Amino acid sequence: MAELEGNCLVGQSGGPTAVINATLAGVIEEALNYECIEEIYGSLNGVMGILNEDFVDLASESQQAIRGLKTSPGAALGTSRFQFKKQADFDRAIEVFGAHDIRYFFYIGDNNSMSTAARLNAQAAEQGYELRVIGIPKTIDNDITRTDHTPGYGSAIKYVATTVREMALDNEAVGQGDYVSILEVMGRNSGWIAAGASLCKRRDKPYDPPHLIYLPEVAFSEQKFVEDVQRVLQRERYCVIVVGEGLVDADGNYVSMSSSSIDAFGNVQLGGSGDYLKELVQKNLNVSARSCKLGIAQRTATHCASQTDADEAYLAGQNAVIAAVVNGKSGKMVTLQRGESDTYVCETGLAELSEVSEGTKRIPAEWINDDGVSMNYPFVKYALPLIQGEIDVAFENGLPAYAKLRQLSVEKRLGVYAL
Repeated sequence: MAELEGNCLVGQSGGPTAVINATLAGVIEEALNYECIEEIYGSLNGVMGILNEDFVDLASESQQAIRGLKTSPGAALGTSRFQFKKQADFDRAIEVFGAHDIRYFFYIGDNNSMSTAARLNAQAAEQGYELRVIGIPKTIDNDITRTDHTPGYGSAIKYVATTVREMALDNEAVGQGDYVSILEVMGRNSGWIAAGASLCKRRDKPYDPPHLIYLPEVAFSEQKFVEDVQRVLQRERYCVIVVGEGLVDADGNYVSMSSSSIDAFGNVQLGGSGDYLKELVQKNLNVSARSCKLGIAQRTATHCASQTDADEAYLAGQNAVIAAVVNGKSGKMVTLQRGESDTYVCETGLAELSEVSEGTKRIPAEWINDDGVSMNYPFVKYALPLIQGEIDVAFENGLPAYAKLRQLSVEKRLGVYAL
């Protein structure tokens, strides 16, 4: 497959992760290896940067800054949940690509981002514009199909499991069989993050915290919940509970939906499942209950990130460029696939972008114990390799020193576009 000569563009979309910038670094450093790529541009704030022609020159960034991306949270190019809303948006995107001779487009994002990339790929083909589009997955939710796991997930569950272990030591010190702590984590339609908290259980110690895990995959029952907590407190000095924000009842309704507001991707804004469980404890049991919500902390904790996760995020970025430039691929998403050996090995593959956007990957039912509130060994075997190793974050004056790009602007060549 002949190499395309021209420029490449990379963008980031959706919620950042602890390692999304490692993927960006992988794209930049690999793209620098090919003479056919003349300029390396970054699109500010995802596809909004394309419509507004807000590009920055990534090749002008220092090597130190690019290296620093590998251990920096957030999204260095800025991100957004903006989606193309009309055909004119796709037409504008192809026009902007042509004006800047963009021949390679790499989009780092979640399911919705992969859908946008698929449509851009189809639009370019329909208009006869030669463009290679590769999607690169990222999400702490681990719910993208066609890939074994997603960059960002390993670091998120490493942080969550660490938090649970630290909470447990605090609770053990103050509990007298009357103390309940509830930790709410992200996960709208799947419980991958909540399930990851189970990794802090020691081998052959089934009563280690978290004592109860509530997943969107298992219909929630108030009566069973109260009985679950009672059972734990009869045995332990305290009870640590982890709950996913997308907890649903037997009818499939979110138990914590607090309003009818909708986000940019059309998702209902959820309330607090942790507070909901806290109220149930206080209403039905004469014990002290606390609820906390990690919120964005679980996706920004690079100081507690997994080295394995960071390495795989970088690898995904590298192989996206190789797939497009060397192998001439387009309309694909890079996937992470574990090898068949007993020792954990991760390799990359490719999946059709059009197939990736279909559905949400949920935890296999056979990985959840019959009690519905704990995980079994197959899940541990799946998740444990993903949290191995610690990132070496640079510190300055006692605090992490993270990288920040200069973001030198690329000259605009078209008129203003009305979003």
